[in-house]
Amino acid sequence: MNELLRLPAHDSAAYRQLVRRRPVTTELADQVGSILGAVRDGGDRALADLTEHYDGVRLPTTHVPRAVWQKALDQLDRGVREALEEALRRIEAVHRAQQFREDAVSVAPGVRVWREWRAFGRVGLYVPGGRTVYPSSVLMMAVPAAIAGCREIVLCSPPQRDGQVASAILAAAALSGVTEVHAMGGAQAVAALAYGTESIRRVDKIVGPGNAYVTAAKLQVVGEVAIDMPAGPSEVLVISDGTTPTTWLAADLSAQAEHSPDAIAMLLTTSQSDAAALADIPDRRIRGFHCEELAQAIAFANDFAPEHLTLACRDPQHWLPQVVAAGSVFLGAYAAPAAGDYATGANHVLPTGGAARSFGALGVSAFGRPVQVQTVDATGIEAVAAVTDVLARVEALPWHARSIRIRSEI
Repeated sequence: MNELLRLPAHDSAAYRQLVRRRPVTTELADQVGSILGAVRDGGDRALADLTEHYDGVRLPTTHVPRAVWQKALDQLDRGVREALEEALRRIEAVHRAQQFREDAVSVAPGVRVWREWRAFGRVGLYVPGGRTVYPSSVLMMAVPAAIAGCREIVLCSPPQRDGQVASAILAAAALSGVTEVHAMGGAQAVAALAYGTESIRRVDKIVGPGNAYVTAAKLQVVGEVAIDMPAGPSEVLVISDGTTPTTWLAADLSAQAEHSPDAIAMLLTTSQSDAAALADIPDRRIRGFHCEELAQAIAFANDFAPEHLTLACRDPQHWLPQVVAAGSVFLGAYAAPAAGDYATGANHVLPTGGAARSFGALGVSAFGRPVQVQTVDATGIEAVAAVTDVLARVEALPWHARSIRIRSEI
């Protein structure tokens, strides 16, 4: 039977070990590096060999024709289609509010600065398809990519044993604005998207969750291509004070743990009675800790930086301003993380492994970047020169000053 343990002291080695995760080991990184190199150097042939090795099927091409997606959508169970369409509507509603808007700033008469949004031209979406399939993840990535204005939205997902991408994923692709689908998975898919092959053009950015192989591959191709964040394996931290039914806590912990064997699910509570939430959970990967105060629990959450953080306590809104590192926060007993996975419209592609200290949830901003613009007219050149003359002299760059001053001598 699982039981509550006392949360280790903040300055202890046990605390540091609890907070620090290392989803990518040196051995795994080396293995993934070999896979990436094989595809980079060997192209389509290497990709086919690796797909046969890891997925058990030899494919003449990774490309999945659009007619196959449409057929998958046409044959999709009506209830599943309606649920996907409603989820898509909610995701659109949330993400349309994220569009880039910025006014020009006049810093001096005749001198204006602003930024304009430019979407990436071609983006790659990775959708897991091993232990289970995630049509919801297609929506979470394709919808903001389409809102951002990406012209080419390339989806890849591992082939099943029959050589086909899962029909639910193809149906979601047909619904959500995807423009291209490839049957490929794992680190080899990341390599194909990052480097390109004879039949697959490289993308500008790769987004999406995955296992440790996918996460390691994404981290190693940075520089060749942009990525969204380390996203996988899944994790949840539930903070409780004894006011939420323990059966609800147990369900939330179990829900995230079922994603994969390396998922992390943790309960941190100020109430010993919450031990009941752990009593009937057979999965010993789910751990529970007791602390004296909610402030201590929030401090731990900020150090741990979980993918999902649930504040299942009295007045969760009071504690929210103190949360500075979490992928997605769920306020109150009724806000189960599974709601965010499927039905709130919030994005479920989130940073894991402590990356929430530096990264946030996937959104429209991930699918483009701002281009900075400035304009200086004849009335503004003197205002620029007044600053440039001094700073260029300090930095011993005389032509910087001259390139401005020459314009004011007309």
